[in-house]
Amino acid sequence: MEQQEIYEIRQRNIPVRMGYAIMQAAAWPGRMLGWLNVVIIIAVLSAVVGSLLRMNILFEWGFYIPVFGTELSLTGVSELQWHLFGLNVMLGGAYTLLSDRHIRVDFIYGRLTPRWQSVVDIVGDLLFLIPFCVLMVWLSQSFIHIAYISGEKSDYGGLMDRYLIKTIIPIGFAVLAVSGLGRVILNLGRVWETLPQNTRGDEA
Repeated sequence: MEQQEIYEIRQRNIPVRMGYAIMQAAAWPGRMLGWLNVVIIIAVLSAVVGSLLRMNILFEWGFYIPVFGTELSLTGVSELQWHLFGLNVMLGGAYTLLSDRHIRVDFIYGRLTPRWQSVVDIVGDLLFLIPFCVLMVWLSQSFIHIAYISGEKSDYGGLMDRYLIKTIIPIGFAVLAVSGLGRVILNLGRVWETLPQNTRGDEA
C-alpha cells in the first residue's frame, strides 16, 4: 500500500486498523524474504557456470547439514532454485494480498463502488480463500508425514530432508489464511463506515 493510504487507514475506525495490523503481521515473512530473489539468481548462475565447467560436486564439508547433507552438488543447486522460489511464493502470498497486487479476472469488480467491492472481498475471503487455506493446511499434513517417514530425498544426488522443505506448504497457507481474516475485518470496517449514521448508531 502507498504511504498516503497507510496514513488514511490510521485515521479510520478500529476494525479497519485492526484488520490492517493483522495483514501487516502476516505479510512480514514475505517482505523479509524478498532478498531470496538475489539468492535464486546466484543459484541459477552457479548452476550455469558449473554445467559449463562440467563440475558435479561444488562444495564438500565433513558434517551433516539439514537439507544439504554433506555436500552441494550441481543437482542440489538446481533443486535449490526451485525450493527457494517455492518458499518465496508460499510466504509471499500474504504480502501480495496486503499490497492488493494479486491478479483479478473479474471485470465486474472494477465497476462496483468501494462499498460493494469490500462486500465482494468479504464473501470471497469467507467462502473461498480462508476455507481453501484451511483445507490445504489439513491435507498437507499427511504429505509431510509421508516424506518424513520415508526419508524422502533427491534421487539424483541433490538435496536431502524434503519433509523440511514441504513443511513450508502448511505454514504458507496458514499465514495466508491469517491475512485473509485480517482483510475480512478490515473490509467489515470499511462497510461499517459507509452505513448511514442513524443505521450504525453512535460509535465509541
